[in-house]
Formats: sequence, structure tokens, C-alpha cells
Amino acid sequence: MNSPPAAAEGQEDPQPPSKTKRKRAMVELQELGEELVALPADRLRQVELAEDLRLAVDQARGMARQDNARRRQMQYIGRLMRTVDPQPIRAALAAARGDSADETAMLHRTERLRSELLADEKLLFTIASRSPSVDLQQLRSLRRAALAEQAQGKPPRNYRALFRLLRDIEQKTATADREEDDERQ
Repeated sequence: MNSPPAAAEGQEDPQPPSKTKRKRAMVELQELGEELVALPADRLRQVELAEDLRLAVDQARGMARQDNARRRQMQYIGRLMRTVDPQPIRAALAAARGDSADETAMLHRTERLRSELLADEKLLFTIASRSPSVDLQQLRSLRRAALAEQAQGKPPRNYRALFRLLRDIEQKTATADREEDDERQ
């Protein structure tokens, strides 16, 4: 009787994953697609996706939640997800959820920067030197409006707008720093 050759020591026979494992992986990819569909539009634009996947996600966003067409669209997104590397998408979703340590640290830096800016207007020039494209006039007017809101006990609309602007500046600065580092290497 001929028996199959034994595998070399330390090596296993390369067997494909079981049907259960493949199905579990497909369900995970579909769930990842559902998270993409649930993202706010501004966060979704920040995630790098293949064109066909982006189109499918945009179409699913416009469908009713309990619709069979949406369920089929989600299955289609799951199929498309099998052709892309899910790791960058997972990282972007983690950042959107605030699970990313880098994202959390950036938010804490932004909060600290906002507090320091409200306490000292001279910090505007430091921000401008770090990020020359920043609109100092807008930053100054948001600072003044936020201080006025605090003094009058009004809802913190401008306080939040100041945070959003500072967060955008931090993100652009971090992106520019990463690009410079990549060019040096």
C-alpha cells in the first residue's frame, strides 16, 4: 500500500481552513463592512477604500435598515471586503471609535492645547509657527467667542468649534510630519 509521504519534521500538512473558519472570517468581514456603513460621512472619507467598495458602502448608507435590499448589499460588501486588506480599515475604524491609543493621545493633546489657548492668547503665534496654513483670524475669533460663552454661562458651541478646529490642525500637522518622515527614509 502506498501511503502519502510524511511531512518533514516541524512542518504540518498545509490544509485549507475548515468551512467553519472560512464562514467565521466572512461574517467578520461583513461586520467590518457594517461598521463602515455606520461611520459618519466625514470619518468615512478619511478611510482609504477601493472605489467599488466605497461605492457599495455609499449605496448601503442610503437604504432602509430593515430592507432586504440592504441585507443583500451588506452581503455584497462582505464579498468585496474579501478582496482588500482589512487591517488598514480596522485601524481606521479603531481610530474613529477612539480605541486607538494614538487617536486618544491626540485628543488629549488637543484638549490641553484648547485650555492653554483660552488661558493665553500668545499661544496663537506658536500654533501659527507650527502650522503656517492656519487661519489665525478664525482661531482668534473662536477663542474670544468661547471665552464670552463661558463668562455668560451659555452652551459651549464655540468652545466645541474651537476644539474641532484645533483637532483638524493637529491632524494635518501629524500627517505632514509622517510624510516628512517617510520622505527621509
